[in-house]
Amino acid sequence: MLSTTRSSASRASAHHLQCLTRSLTTDSTTSHNVLTPPLHISKPETSKSRQSQLYPRPRPAVPRQRQALPTLPATFGRNQVLPVPDSTRALLEDIVRSFEAPIRYAFAYGSGVFEQAGYEKQKDKEDRPMLDFIFAVTHSDHWHSINMQQHPGHYPLHARVLGSSFVAKTQELSPGLWFNTFVPVKGVNIKYGVTTVDTLCADLLNWRTLYLAGRMHKPLRIIKDDARVRLTQQVNLTSALRTALLMLPESFNQRELFSAIAGISYSGDPRMVLPAENRGKVENMVSRQEDQFRELYWRLAQGLPGVRWAAGSKSVEQDTSPHARAAHLKKLPEELLKHVHQRAEGRGPPREADESAYWLRIAGDKELPSILDSEITKIVRYPATVQSLKGIVSAGVAKSARYSVAKVSKWWKGASFSSSS
Repeated sequence: MLSTTRSSASRASAHHLQCLTRSLTTDSTTSHNVLTPPLHISKPETSKSRQSQLYPRPRPAVPRQRQALPTLPATFGRNQVLPVPDSTRALLEDIVRSFEAPIRYAFAYGSGVFEQAGYEKQKDKEDRPMLDFIFAVTHSDHWHSINMQQHPGHYPLHARVLGSSFVAKTQELSPGLWFNTFVPVKGVNIKYGVTTVDTLCADLLNWRTLYLAGRMHKPLRIIKDDARVRLTQQVNLTSALRTALLMLPESFNQRELFSAIAGISYSGDPRMVLPAENRGKVENMVSRQEDQFRELYWRLAQGLPGVRWAAGSKSVEQDTSPHARAAHLKKLPEELLKHVHQRAEGRGPPREADESAYWLRIAGDKELPSILDSEITKIVRYPATVQSLKGIVSAGVAKSARYSVAKVSKWWKGASFSSSS
């Protein structure tokens, strides 16, 4: 009995000791809670990361992004911004704004914007000359698709049936334009050509067709501007000035210079042979737009070596030495230079033998003006002919006939004015 009581007391004291020990060594939580292990806190690494042993070390894989053309200075290309009357400016802007399809660059040109001799100003809307526009867009197919939805009447029936893809493919044919003509907008008739910004800039830089670049040698009114086009247009204007200088003598007046520049795009144009364009158009244009031509080219001439053209003077002088002319010749557009090189083959030592002597030989050739004129004619003839034929497709037979009659009428009026004056 005594032994049983002792054993019970010893078991009780052992249990009490076990509970006391557990309470001192654990947290005061219930027994059914599961204890999570403590989080591992990583210490910052003090050692530098191991550098690549490759040489040259590989560049980090950064996605390549196309950089946008930086904003041009506000004064750059200010010679391109020619003033027009406020009423004309408002009308041109309203017309361009009425198109829902996105236009990146737009300009208006021709006798409807700037006055020309032989074409009297008509106050009646019906007798006003048609306004001419060029629209430069990003994607032709997309643009024509939107424009067809908004203005289906601008396109002939076959173009609407075949769709915007047909129009875009036809537009791609040299020189890269699609024209919609005799389109009534805002109470006036307009003709607008659609091209891409890429096609426009390529022609401005290289003179591949001279169809767009030649039109932009003459006064125009910019309605929607684009930094890339403004930059390439400045190159185009400088190229026209250099080409005209190479075709002119040591001394001349500014009207002769402007006539040489304006005549570049008409060399080789088949319309100048047929009674579809006034043969005195260059003279009629320059005589009434002399101030606009001077605004376009006077500042550019100040930056060319060997050219002396005072601020208040209409007389121009230039250095016609082979070295001075070679400096202009080297910077002519790519397509024109290619034609000049082809003409120079076999007429002397090759370019590889002595490049400096090669340029001086061509620049000193008395036949250089006629060579430039004939090669420009070759550049212009094919795309101008193709575009004239494309006009039948883009305008339709009826509108093409109407447009031809209007052109012949303008030619007759211009011829009558020239003979009377």
